[in-house]
Amino acid sequence: MVNALALILFVIWFLVIFVLRSVVQKRATGDSGIRPGAFAAGATRVERVASLLLMVAFIGGLAAPIAAIAGLDRLWSHQPLRLAGLALAVLGIGLTYAAQVGMGTEWRIGIDRAETTGLVTSGVFSLVRNPIFTAMIITTLGFVAMVPNLIAVAAVICLVIAIELQVRHVEEPHLARLHGPAYTAYTAGVGRFVPAIGRSIAGDHR
Repeated sequence: MVNALALILFVIWFLVIFVLRSVVQKRATGDSGIRPGAFAAGATRVERVASLLLMVAFIGGLAAPIAAIAGLDRLWSHQPLRLAGLALAVLGIGLTYAAQVGMGTEWRIGIDRAETTGLVTSGVFSLVRNPIFTAMIITTLGFVAMVPNLIAVAAVICLVIAIELQVRHVEEPHLARLHGPAYTAYTAGVGRFVPAIGRSIAGDHR
């Protein structure tokens, strides 16, 4: 039962992240918010690696509950922990969408180096600089608790590495170029993924 719920929730989460939000954005602005990112001609090697790891993470996240339904051994069988994972995954899905909505018309998937976007610092972005990625990690940890097998663990590891690479080496340098001192001040006062943790020093965005 929990394995099937994990599969259903994962599909819902994927649709929320990549379909629902882009449809809402398209209707509101005429622009889906989807950018070429790693598929653009000027994308860096790190950007491409991050994108590849992200795809591996999502494939693994989908495969984990399917493998569990097929009988792959669990790393643990503590039912209350699996149910807590269900609650965490549902919370994470809601937080992911809420953080996306919090970006308003500035929401994007991927970056376009020729595009100038605004800097969102209000709402949940006043607490953490990357709440969407924080919510994604929360969600995947919930899935691991629900479907505790090696595929799920590998998927969340790939996701965390992909997010770290994307944020530190792609998005933060991009925003620093666009917004200069305003972004430096923002990163100095707001944590990267957790409130007050990961604040920059002297404009260091690595």
